[in-house]
Amino acid sequence: MTNTAIPAAAEELLHFIQCSTSPFHVVEESAKRLLRAGFQELKPADSWRLAAGERCFLRVYGSALLAFAIGEKPLKRHGTPLLMAAAHTDFPCFRLKPAAGMTHDGCGMLNVETYGGLILRTWLDRPLSLAGKVVLRGKDAFHPVVRLVDFQKPLVTIPSLAIHMDRDVNKDGALNAQKDMLPLAALVEKEEEKKDFFLTWLAEACETEKDAILSYDLGAYPCEAGCTLGLRNEFISSPRLDNLTSVLACLKGIEETHPAEGLRLIALFDNEEVGSRTKQGAGSAVLGDVLRRIYQDLSGESDAVCRALADGFLLSVDVAHAVHPSHAAKSDPVVRPALGAGVVLKQAASQSYAGDAEASAVVRALAEEHEIPWQRFVNRSDSRGGSTLGAIASSFVPVRTMDIGAPVLAMHSARETMGAADQASLERLLTAFLS
Repeated sequence: MTNTAIPAAAEELLHFIQCSTSPFHVVEESAKRLLRAGFQELKPADSWRLAAGERCFLRVYGSALLAFAIGEKPLKRHGTPLLMAAAHTDFPCFRLKPAAGMTHDGCGMLNVETYGGLILRTWLDRPLSLAGKVVLRGKDAFHPVVRLVDFQKPLVTIPSLAIHMDRDVNKDGALNAQKDMLPLAALVEKEEEKKDFFLTWLAEACETEKDAILSYDLGAYPCEAGCTLGLRNEFISSPRLDNLTSVLACLKGIEETHPAEGLRLIALFDNEEVGSRTKQGAGSAVLGDVLRRIYQDLSGESDAVCRALADGFLLSVDVAHAVHPSHAAKSDPVVRPALGAGVVLKQAASQSYAGDAEASAVVRALAEEHEIPWQRFVNRSDSRGGSTLGAIASSFVPVRTMDIGAPVLAMHSARETMGAADQASLERLLTAFLS
C-alpha cells in the first residue's frame, strides 16, 4: 500500500489558515503562538527596557506584527549578525464598503470592492463568510472599542448568471467588479427596503445596538476548509496560501531560535497586495523605527543600527509561481520551479524581486548545508510578472535581501494549490536561517 499520510507541516498549515481569516486574525493567531512560546508583548507607545536574551513582539495597528529574539551577548560587538525575515498578513479578497447593504428586486446585496488582484471568476458560487473588525463607541471619541469578529459559517454567495442568459460566458467570461461581484446576503421584505438590513443584522450578530457601531473593516472569505489532495496527498488546496505559508514559516523560525549573539527578527506586514505603502506596510518606517529602538536601548550608540544593517540579511518570504502543467509556455523556457521540489529563490533583473548574486549564494549555500531542496524562479522576458515586499522594505531599511517562497498554482485564486512537501522545506529553511 502506498503511503498516503498527510505531512504534519501540511496539517499545521491548514489549521493556521482556518484560524486566520483576516489580517487582524492572522496577527491575533500569531500573537497567541508567540505567547505560548514564551515571548513578551511590547506596546509601541510604551518605553522599552530591553535586555540580552529577551524574546518580544509588538502589534502594529492590529494587522501587522514584529517579533524579535535578542542574543545573549551584547549587540554592540562588531560583526554581530542581524538576521530578519518578512512576510505579509493580507490576501486578495472582497472588502465591504461603508453602508454596505443595498436592495435589488427583494434581494439584499452587499456593496463590496476588490482588495488586491483577485481572479474574480474563482469567487463565484462559493459559500462565503465574513471576518474582520467592528469598531464600537467607547468612553470618548478617541477611545473606541475594537471587536474582532469571524462568523465562521456560510453567510453570502456571489451567484453566476445562468448560461442560458449568457451563451458566450465560456468564450470570454469577463466580469465587472461593481456589477457582477455583489454578494447575495438576504431576502428583504418590502417594509425593510428603506432600512439598512446589513447593519441591523451586524448589530444583532455582535449583540449590540446599531447606533453603537461606528465603523467596520470586514472582508469576505471562502469558508470551505483547506485540505490535502492528490493520489498520495501530495498537494495542498486552500484559500490564503498566499501568503500564510510564509507567515507560518517565519513564526516557526522565530519561535525556535535562542541566538547566542545578535538579533533575530520577523516582520509580518500588512497591505502587500495593494502596494505596501501604508503605516503598517513594508513601505512604512515601522521596521526601521523598531530596529533603532532596539539597538539604541541595548547599545546606547546612535550608529549601532547602521552598522548592524551593513552586516545584516533579510529574507523576503512570499509565494512563487510554479510551472503550470497545462500552461507551461507561460514559464521561462529554462528556469521552471515545480510543485513539491523545494523552496524557490526568486530573481528579477528589474529588482521587482530583491536580491543580488551574493544574496542568492548565501541562501543556496544555507539550503545545501541543511539538505533542503531549492530551485529558482525568473519571469519570462516578455512578461512583467509580479513583485513583493522585499525590494520595498530594503529600500527603507538598506540591508542585503533575498526573495524566496513556496511555489504555488492559481496564485490569487479564491483557492490555491501547492506541493505538500514544500511547506516543511520552507519552515526548515527559515528555522536554519534564524537559528
